[in-house]
Amino acid sequence: MTRSTGARPKTKRGIERRAKILAAAEQVIGEKGFNAASIADITRAAGTALGTFYIYFSGKDVLFRELVQDMGRATRSQAAERIAGAANRLEAERAGLEAYLTVVRDRPMQYRIVEEARFVDPDAYRDYYMAFGKVYAEQLEKAERRGEISAGDAEVRAWALMGIAKALGERFVLWEEEVDIERVVRETHAFICKGLAP
Repeated sequence: MTRSTGARPKTKRGIERRAKILAAAEQVIGEKGFNAASIADITRAAGTALGTFYIYFSGKDVLFRELVQDMGRATRSQAAERIAGAANRLEAERAGLEAYLTVVRDRPMQYRIVEEARFVDPDAYRDYYMAFGKVYAEQLEKAERRGEISAGDAEVRAWALMGIAKALGERFVLWEEEVDIERVVRETHAFICKGLAP
């Protein structure tokens, strides 16, 4: 896994300032792309001095890696909150998919940044998805032991389900002006539960 790359502030003010820089970076890099976005653009958007950037990050590549890591943690946390009250694993699948598609809808820049990481920082990209896959497979294994789902290779299943969610996020959320998450979740959940068999 990629190590933490940014300096962690200890004061409330420092924590807030660093978070503001990360939020500005999400917007600026999401809109312009990594190569076109400058540190000056990011600090301007954050409403902070250029020198302040270097208190927390040694460079744009370090900021980018930290941004991808933060996005992964935030998305996993949001999904975990959504599925916490699910009655069983199949209901958790529905809630988790809805949570993911909602993140894609509400934070499209995040999706674009993670995709750009494939080329800008392949290790961060891999770590982002490997962390998801590990947690997902563990959840599926637990559900199998509880008898909530059929037996199978939890890792392969986790990555298959992640691939479905990722493709749906692109096709039915990012590429559509009128997003109907409920329709996509309903149809996909039926497919996950029953497959293609008649």
